[in-house]
Amino acid sequence: MASSVDPRFGAALREFRERRGLSLRSLGQLAHRSKSHLHELEAGLKAPTVDTARHLDRVLDAGGSLARLVDAPVDHAAEAGELRARVAASDVSRDLLERIEQGVDDLASAYPTMAPADLLPLVRQHLAYVGRLLDGRVTLAQQRRLLVAGGWLAVLRATVHIDLRQRAAAAAHLRAARDLAEHAEHAEIQAWCLETRAWDVLTQGDYRAALDLSEQAQRVAPKGSSARIQATAQEARAWARIGDIGATRRALDRVERLTANLPVPEQAEHHYRYDPAKAAAYTATTLAWAGDPGAEQVARAVLADLDPYGDGGARPRRSASARLDLGLALVAAGQPDEAVALGAQAVASGRVVPSNWWRASELLTKVEQSGAPEAATLRDLCIEYAPGVEVPPVARRLSIML
Repeated sequence: MASSVDPRFGAALREFRERRGLSLRSLGQLAHRSKSHLHELEAGLKAPTVDTARHLDRVLDAGGSLARLVDAPVDHAAEAGELRARVAASDVSRDLLERIEQGVDDLASAYPTMAPADLLPLVRQHLAYVGRLLDGRVTLAQQRRLLVAGGWLAVLRATVHIDLRQRAAAAAHLRAARDLAEHAEHAEIQAWCLETRAWDVLTQGDYRAALDLSEQAQRVAPKGSSARIQATAQEARAWARIGDIGATRRALDRVERLTANLPVPEQAEHHYRYDPAKAAAYTATTLAWAGDPGAEQVARAVLADLDPYGDGGARPRRSASARLDLGLALVAAGQPDEAVALGAQAVASGRVVPSNWWRASELLTKVEQSGAPEAATLRDLCIEYAPGVEVPPVARRLSIML
């Protein structure tokens, strides 16, 4: 059986630790484990051994709860395959279907603010419930609504796995989401599957594959849909990483046209409903990656809107990303000291998900290349807050050829 970290372990460990009123450092002293190792376990970055789980059970008086989670690893491929196979035809009431669909929307809206390791168990529970309903006798109309709900949940689950850098699990659930969407003939979910794959390969450095997947998603996505807008924004990011500023600007212009008259959705945080405010944030990221001089002004405006009081704002994950974007723009503009301060705030916020640590690493490399002495502070924070994530070697200052 293929296994990976059960996300419930990290959430359970944090719950038992906080119930005892212990910090990571205090627990480390009691359990004779390093603070960084415990952070990795809570964040889902490292799989605990059975011995470690049993030891923490004893230290936290958890009654064997932690060890049981390790003794029962999650088989993601089997879970996804089981859901994909449940296209059978118990009566499901309209009220129940509406509650399920509302649950899907609530989980998608929790995505920007909830820690991935905490969100994942909730998504799994909803998927399992939808699967059980698909096992019963339902009408064709009820079946389609359940397939659509399952498709949204599967693509959301894949996205959370990507955030946790669990790519095998993500791939399994993207396949499940695609199959469910095909059975339901739901083009937008199919497009989101392609867009999600584009983001994943983009973060891994395969920019041409990201460009191809983004363009496929645009062709599949219904006209005017959030998926088409997001896939266009993803295309712009791919062009930025490739270094084609002209193509980047043209893609951003298309995003602007697509969002010009877009109303703010009722649930603005919904991951699969494009909020017009996202357009500015994506523009800031894209211009910063492209090294465009206009990046600083856009990035400052985005950060001021997201976090006017400097406390993380209502969208702390977006605020952390906005700080990294502005930091890259400032390094390019010859202001590495402020870039370091912004990068340090983003890293120390704890809101940079594992799949986004490469952006902090890129900022670190840029400020070290600038020769800024403050870069050492950012390096220390990256090592402290991202244990288990490879921090780039110290970058030497770039000489400027005149």
